[in-house]
Amino acid sequence: MPTQNLSNQKSLTSKKTPSVPKEPPKGNRGGWLWLCFGLSGVAMLSATAGALLAVSLSSTPLMQSQLSAEDAAIFSQSELAKTNLRLPELTRPVNILVLGTSVLSSDLEQEAETDRQLGYHAQVNSLEGLSDVMLLVRFNPETNKLAILSIPRDTRTTIEGYGVRKINDANRYGGPALSAKAVSELLGGVRIDRYIRVNVQGVEKLVDALGGVNVYVPIDMKYRDDSQHLYIDLKQGEQYLNGAQALQFLRFRYDNLGDIGRIQRQQIMMRALMDQTLNLNTIGRLPKILSVIQDHIDTNLTLEEIAALGGFAAKVDRSAVQMLMVPGDFSDPEEYKASYWMPNYERLDAMVADHFDFDLHARGYRSVDPAYVKVAIQDSIEDWEAVERLRGILGDRGYWNVYASNPWHEPLATTRIVAQNGDLDSARSIQEVLGFGEVFVESTGSLRSDITIQLGRDWYTRRQHTAATNEETTPEEDLSFDRTLPSESSQVEDFRLEEIPAESSAPLPDYSWDNAYPSSYGSDYGENEGAQSRY
Repeated sequence: MPTQNLSNQKSLTSKKTPSVPKEPPKGNRGGWLWLCFGLSGVAMLSATAGALLAVSLSSTPLMQSQLSAEDAAIFSQSELAKTNLRLPELTRPVNILVLGTSVLSSDLEQEAETDRQLGYHAQVNSLEGLSDVMLLVRFNPETNKLAILSIPRDTRTTIEGYGVRKINDANRYGGPALSAKAVSELLGGVRIDRYIRVNVQGVEKLVDALGGVNVYVPIDMKYRDDSQHLYIDLKQGEQYLNGAQALQFLRFRYDNLGDIGRIQRQQIMMRALMDQTLNLNTIGRLPKILSVIQDHIDTNLTLEEIAALGGFAAKVDRSAVQMLMVPGDFSDPEEYKASYWMPNYERLDAMVADHFDFDLHARGYRSVDPAYVKVAIQDSIEDWEAVERLRGILGDRGYWNVYASNPWHEPLATTRIVAQNGDLDSARSIQEVLGFGEVFVESTGSLRSDITIQLGRDWYTRRQHTAATNEETTPEEDLSFDRTLPSESSQVEDFRLEEIPAESSAPLPDYSWDNAYPSSYGSDYGENEGAQSRY
């Protein structure tokens, strides 16, 4: 396991020497949140570079890990950025691994006495232990796109030297180097250029330093855990959250989707942070931001590279930010003692080929017959008739695998067409069929879908325009749902979170999430190491 670089620490705010982590205790555990650093955190690092220009641009003053020569070689040694007469700029596409840790006093041997004195499991500013969040962020100056791949912490994969385990074990056993190797192998050999590790304690301070963030809270969120002094209490609706409230939003898990639900909220928060904080106004908050970074971050990025990455992220168009998640499904509790996220490697290869320009098997996304595209509709306007009419329109255009999912939590002015698994071409084809809506690449839609349509109020605008131009339904082009879809498909299944279409005569698996997520879901123990939840 990497040790701390004490010489680098002297230039930073003083902190305790990190303790040696022990096996995590049973019980609910919390959080992740580094999503802020997954994107906006990198931009904040860019701003920090200006405050540290007294140090050589080629230095790594925020690096705390002391990597061996072998570990350092796992990361790219080639140049990422160059400085011109203005600011540093990227010289090529770059892949950055972002790891987030949430460490309790009970995780560390040297903090055991503190644990006993306090009488609860306190958060500790440490970068060791399990990585609760893993992101691979690709900055591509050739296409002016930013791709962010969320890797569920329970992803079942092989970790070199430790066998088949959950991927978040890699940081505990070998720090950023072993984590980078595990992620690269999961993705078929994708190059990892640099890493960033950040502790959860920095997120609250970061959000406060940025002045808070505006987010729509999808449901009332209430949770209490006295063992950690963790208290969550947020009301549904548009909220302006401070740092502590942002942590509550991202740590809440009582929605039966476990870590996957948290990843979806992570992406919602990430877009909000990008929209609201990646601008020149951030410069006025540099003193607080610098303090947060120094106390809670570890990265092998140089100042020049930090400035180049942040400058690129600040200029990327909102529509060019693509948020993905490793495709897969939950493990069968009858097959494994612990709960895993089981990757779908065929879909993962296609995703990596299209968004990370690494086509190991020459697959990529293939042209898909509309009849085989799984399309979910989430209503945000409380108009069931509109949902049925939309299903009819899609059916007439050959999209027969369409189903209604649970309503989208936030009322939308503009319909969102979400490429759930990154298939941008299919999303754009549906946009062309509908003639309205905005396309997004993210994983916030229906989990079982290829494309999710989150229906907004622009549906009415479109219908009014159609009526005004005498393009309403004709006898030859009847858009009624009853004619265009089989009657057995018109029924909305009464599942807990989302409805699954009947695609064949074979019996459907039980997708009620109470069964799909056993009480052991979220365990950070190996297959034979227990099955308690980690909050």
